[in-house]
Amino acid sequence: AAMALSGDLWAELPAERRIFCSVLLFSWAVYLWEAFLAHRQRRVYRTTTHVPQELGQIMDSETFEKSRLYQLDKSTFSFWSGLYSEVEGTMILLCGGIPFLWKLSGQISGHAGFGPEYEIVQSLVFLLLATLFSAMTGLPWSLYNTFVIEEKHGFNQQTLGFFFKDAIKKFVVTQCILLPVTSLLLYIIKIGGDYFFIYAWLFTLVVSLVLVTIYADYIAPLFDKFIPLPEGELKQQIEIMAKSIDFPLTKVYVVEGSKRSSHSNAYFYGFFKNKRIVLFDTLLEEYSALNKEPAEGEDGENEETKSKTKNKKQGCKNEEVLAVLGHELGHWKLGHTVKNIIISQMNSFLCFFLFAVLIGQKELFAAFGFYDTQPTLIGLMIIFQFIFSPYNEVLSFCLTVLSRRFEFQADAFAKELGKAKDLYSALIKLNKDNLGFPVSDWIFSMWHYSHPPLLERLQALKDAKQE
Repeated sequence: AAMALSGDLWAELPAERRIFCSVLLFSWAVYLWEAFLAHRQRRVYRTTTHVPQELGQIMDSETFEKSRLYQLDKSTFSFWSGLYSEVEGTMILLCGGIPFLWKLSGQISGHAGFGPEYEIVQSLVFLLLATLFSAMTGLPWSLYNTFVIEEKHGFNQQTLGFFFKDAIKKFVVTQCILLPVTSLLLYIIKIGGDYFFIYAWLFTLVVSLVLVTIYADYIAPLFDKFIPLPEGELKQQIEIMAKSIDFPLTKVYVVEGSKRSSHSNAYFYGFFKNKRIVLFDTLLEEYSALNKEPAEGEDGENEETKSKTKNKKQGCKNEEVLAVLGHELGHWKLGHTVKNIIISQMNSFLCFFLFAVLIGQKELFAAFGFYDTQPTLIGLMIIFQFIFSPYNEVLSFCLTVLSRRFEFQADAFAKELGKAKDLYSALIKLNKDNLGFPVSDWIFSMWHYSHPPLLERLQALKDAKQE
């Protein structure tokens, strides 16, 4: 009877109230699910205090304990930052923060001489204020993560001055890209007619391809120093391996990632016959500044970065770096990069099509406090961020599963190149250097890990390594 009564009350609510309540309930359902998974994983961190037998040959007890405490601190931080984020989002919705900010944007653009008919100008002011608010509320969490957690566990390489300079630079660069792109997108939607969703999708496709093309050459160097890998054995071996699989390599760079953090990475970028490989200096045992003692007379610190010689990172030997690159090139050779782009663009087209179907529904705007106006930017935000959230959760899980499959395939490709033994040792070193915890709750792992757990990857490589 109670269920029937609540069902009747729900049916009597206006459509806009039902939409609003559904969005809020789903948001909290996702948060509680994530909190449940994180709780299960934290229990693993707390209870697994000794190296499991199967890991005895892989990790020593000191590294195991360091990684356990690091991941426990990160998980606790994620719980509190996630709770804050959820409460903040809920309060913004309940208190009408979005229509308030839109009205404030209208007043600011009005003072600048742009009336209500200049919707795109008002939209850009709204976007600027929203991203500024987000940056300010996120700043304390970012500071704590960098200067307490990452500092405590020996990963942070930044000074406070470098951090703030970096943050301001990121905000400015983001606005320089976001505002012009958004204004063009809104203009295309306004003048596109019945098939605007096709033009909007094509525009976002072109923008994403342009950004991928220019990112490493023009945007990334604004934040980090990129140096061509010096001539020598490693560069020669990389070029030979690239040639053996017809990878159209043009340049190899080393990025000074150690200025920011001691975590390590490698990637490639570029289209068609113009591919470049980027190696983090923290990945290279012989190259990393973190493995070098400061020269006599140096205090180990300059105005931007700090020397952490007390917490040296192993890095990888040349053969292991080649094995890691063999894995990365496997993603290219097996078409994973192209497949991911196709999936992304199919999803983008579907979302724009559904947006075109839903944008005329005034109840969607009314649900979020827009009774008299239906601004295009607000429509994009409501539909893409709130209405599509169940679909986005399902898609995210499916992509995580696919990513794990791709990682196994890329490992197998490196194995076929004869790199199984070196990849095996490289994965162990990288896990140790990054303080990865090799034990995980199965549901947490299934839902979150885009890369397979370390033990599963090592097991897949083991047979070939022993041959």
